[in-house]
This record gives sequence, C-alpha cells and structure tokens, in this order.
Amino acid sequence: MRLRWTNEALKRLQEIEEFIAMDNPSAPAKFVNKLISLAERIPENPKKGRIVPELSIEYIRELLHQNYRIVYLIMGKSIEVLTVFEGHQLLKKEDVSRSINPVK
Repeated sequence: MRLRWTNEALKRLQEIEEFIAMDNPSAPAKFVNKLISLAERIPENPKKGRIVPELSIEYIRELLHQNYRIVYLIMGKSIEVLTVFEGHQLLKKEDVSRSINPVK
C-alpha cells in the first residue's frame, strides 16, 4: 500500500511545528517527525486506527498521538492522510469532503 499526504495535511504539520516552536524551539521537529512516523506505518495495518466518530464512515479513520489526530482515507491500495489537527477540535465533514471518493 502506498501512503500519500494531502496539501492540507502537510500544511497542518507545518502549522503544528510553528505553534510548538513558540513555547519550545527545540521540540517541534521531534514531535512532527513522530506524527509522520506514525502515519508512515498506517499502510501496514490500515484498519488499526479508529473510525472518526464525527463522520462514522468505515474508510475514514484516525490515529491518535498525545493531543493530535491523524485522519486518513483508505482508498483501495493507497492511504491518503487528509489532515492532522489538535484533538480537542471536531473534524467537520466539509474539511474532508473533497477527498471522499473511495476506490474499493
């Protein structure tokens, strides 16, 4: 299985890194690398993540790491990371609706 990152997800990773750097300039790269590392393991077991509660769609799942959510779409033989964001926020369907066209 192949892993792809959406522009939205990459943008969010950069925002997370910048936000963490405001409090601790030495910590953000390590934290963002951990998020990336977790996402890179998704293809090994795509259904490991839980179904996103706000959407209840079988093929949109998420992994949790500390306060962050890595939301991904299972598309046949590929995985697309849709977004990464702080866990206290709710995922809105319109935030991922452009990417919801699963290949079964």
